[in-house]
Order: sequence, then structure tokens, then C-alpha cells
Amino acid sequence: MITGTNESAVSGSAAKINLTYVWIISSVAAMGGLLFGYDWVVIGGAAPFYQAFFHLSDKAAVSSNAGFWEQMRSAIFSETGWAQSCALLGCLVGALFSGTISDRFGRKPILIISAIIFLGSSIGNTLCQSFTAFVGWRFLGGVGIGLASTISPMYISEIAPARIRGVLVAVNQLTIVVGILAAQFINWCIGHGAPAILSQEASAQGWYEQSAWRWMFGACAVPSALFFLTSLFVPESPRWLVKAGNKSRATHVLGRIGGQDYSSAEIANIQASLANEDRHVRFRELLDPSVLAALGIGIFLAVFQQWCGINVIFNYAAAIFKDAGYDISGALQNIVATGLVNLLFTFVAMFTVDRLGRKPLMLFGAAALTVIYALIGYGYYVKAGGGQVPGILFLVLVLCAIAAYAMSLAPVTWVIMSEIFPNRIRGTAMSISVAFLWLACFLLTYTFPIFNAQLGPAWTFWIYAGVCVIGFLFVLAKVSETKGKTLEQIEKEQTLVKG
Repeated sequence: MITGTNESAVSGSAAKINLTYVWIISSVAAMGGLLFGYDWVVIGGAAPFYQAFFHLSDKAAVSSNAGFWEQMRSAIFSETGWAQSCALLGCLVGALFSGTISDRFGRKPILIISAIIFLGSSIGNTLCQSFTAFVGWRFLGGVGIGLASTISPMYISEIAPARIRGVLVAVNQLTIVVGILAAQFINWCIGHGAPAILSQEASAQGWYEQSAWRWMFGACAVPSALFFLTSLFVPESPRWLVKAGNKSRATHVLGRIGGQDYSSAEIANIQASLANEDRHVRFRELLDPSVLAALGIGIFLAVFQQWCGINVIFNYAAAIFKDAGYDISGALQNIVATGLVNLLFTFVAMFTVDRLGRKPLMLFGAAALTVIYALIGYGYYVKAGGGQVPGILFLVLVLCAIAAYAMSLAPVTWVIMSEIFPNRIRGTAMSISVAFLWLACFLLTYTFPIFNAQLGPAWTFWIYAGVCVIGFLFVLAKVSETKGKTLEQIEKEQTLVKG
């Protein structure tokens, strides 16, 4: 058994943390992140194949001759756009309901439910025969993403000892990235031999049109089943158990994590944070000044993580590489390269978030993306003016943007959101923040092709650079460092500041 020594910030007594046990249950919860990443990204590589099978047009009708509202209407009612983005609406629904039901029934049941949804949606998309059924199963998969994206980091933050909470919550982001890379790699393995032109005629469709996309979605069933089985054996969140009045079970869970002294100290901290509070969350509690301030920070960071623009690169990578002259196989291979960079620099975040702190990494990410987007925009500006810009320069800048995002805004946003809310309303506040995250992601996905057509790529990336400047200033002024503090310490400090 691996153990580590941790000084309790409240009691001052040393606690032997069972790191093996903590890492195992955190890894199980983080499988929700893996499925989140896979199900979110698999749609991009599968698009050419299911579009051919369902006879969808791959043109979004966003020509520069059309007006803004005509382009907006075309994007909203485009079958290809709807197929690409319908899961994001499911994410919004899942995130909205996750907090309320997790505060009422616990964190563990929601992990199990999300696993069942992932399993069902992957099988449903594999077997569906109509576009309506395809959209329905994608929407349901999005609900699973919304649940997992809220509950997995929150569960980990509530079972993790303070000094390693940052790295453990970052594990959730790591599994998201692994899921993204797995989807990109599996898509490439299945689709790398596809013909340059896929047939939309049923009589002429071959294996790629009929079955390739089904295997891409179906591969998610294996980790979904594993997530379901392992989530049956993880403990309930001790902080939720205390809130629900089950102190004995909470004591047992915390005892397995850090022993009797650790358990006693943590129980006292949790009870103190819940003193004189109702067990059922009322939405008027969100209007309390200290809670409202934390919720405002959570919502801003959630929206900023999306509107910083990096997911435009992820969501439209296939189209970008295709426009650069790559065939389907080449585009899928290049997407795998972006996934590898994403994975590599997520490891950097894991090893720095509890050393350098949350705030410095957030500031670095916002500043780096500002500079990179400014350069990308300038490159497009030069090209639009007839100048020559090497294609490799754009590739390097894109990879730098992904690296900066992966080691900062991507994981640290989830870490901060899982820490800053008071125990009594953490589930509800987290779900509201994550709902705003998915709404922001939906708007980003829809507006990029419209902005790109109306304003051009240079101004589009300059807009994202401007958003990053605003994000930098907000983090500098409003976000406090939470490194090494217990959740109860963070809550107490916020109350004192606002009191």
C-alpha cells in the first residue's frame, strides 16, 4: 500500500494518506472524463461517413454573398450543422439537471447513470438506420457528457486530500484528453483507407459509407461498460454523506482515505461548513453575496474556457486540413498529431497545478493564447492581402495554441470550479457553471463559420485574442489562489472576504 504524509491544515496532526486507494477511486470517476472526450470528438472523424450514409449535404451555405441572418438561419437549420452540434444541447440539459439530482441522491448514482447513458447511446448510434434516430442518440450521449463533465471533477474534489486535489482533478482533464486522442486514433484506424470521394447513392455505397462510422461510435461501448462496472464499487462522496446526515458512512470513507485522525478532522471541518444550513438547496441561497460572487467567477471561467476559441480548432480541424489540400486519410492523421500535443501538455498541467498554483497557470494560458491568436490573425491578414505565409507556420501556431490551452485553461478551469463553491450548494452551483460552459461551446461552434465568412479568419482570430485579454484581466483581478487549501478553508475565506 502506498501512503504519503499530509499535514492537516485545521488540526495540525499528520495523516497517512492511502494514495493507492485515492488514486483508484479518482481514476474510476475520471473515466467519465474519458467517455466525455471520446463521445465529444468522435463525431468529427465520423462526419464524412455518416453524411454519405444519410445523404446529408456537407455545405453549410455560409457564402460571403449571404447576409448575416441568412447565414445564421442556414447554420441553425443545416442537417450537417445539427448533426455536429445536437449533442451540445444534450450536454446543456445534462449539466443543468446534474447538480440538483446529485445534491439530492448523491454523486455516485449520477456516475452510474452517466455510464449507462454512454453505453446506451454508443450502441444506439451503432445500430440506428435513420437520421432522426441518429440525432436522438447523439442528444442522449450529450446528456451523458453533461452529467459526467459536472459530477466527475466534483466527486474527485470531494474525496481528494487538499495537497493533491489539484493533480487528482487534473486527472479528469487528462482522461478527457485521452478520450479525445482515442477517438481521433480510432477514427484514423478505421477511416484511413477511405476513398477520396464517398458515395451518397445507396446502391453504390461501400463498407466505409455503411459501416465505418458505426464502428467509430460503437468502440465507445467498451469503456462505457467498464465505467459502469467499476463505478458500482466506488464510495459515495464523504462530504455529500455528511450533508445527507450519514456521518457514520462518511467517517468510514474518510478513514479508508487517511485513517482515524484524518477522518475526525475532516468530519469536523465538513460539519462546521454545514452548520445551521438546510440540507436541501434553495435557489435563493445562490443570491447570498459570498455564493453569488463564487458563482459569478465559476460562470465566467466556464464561458471563457470556451470563448477563448480553442475548440474552434478542435471542432473544425478536419475542414481546416481538408481546405489545406489533405484527403480524408491525411486530415485524420493530422488530427491525431493535434491530439498528441494536447495529451503531452496535459501532463505538464498535472505536474504544475499543485506546484505553481491555479492562478499563474490561468494567467499564462490567457496571455499565451492572446499572442498566438494575434499572430494567426496577422498571418491570415497577410494572406488576404496577397502575401505569402508558409503553411507550416500556421501548423506550428495551432500546435502552440493547443499546448498552451492544454496546460492551463483546459484543466485548471475544472479544478477551480470544483473548489470554489460552498459544500451545501456545490452540486447546484457546479451544474449552473457547466451549463453555461456547454451553452458557450454551442454558441462558439455555431458562430465560427458565420464570423469566418463575414469578417474573415484574421478578424475572427483577433476577436478570440480580445476575449483572452478580457479573461486575463478578470483572472488577475477576481480569482484567488486555492492551492493547498481544504475545501472548507476556501469556503471560510470567501465568507470572511464578503462578510
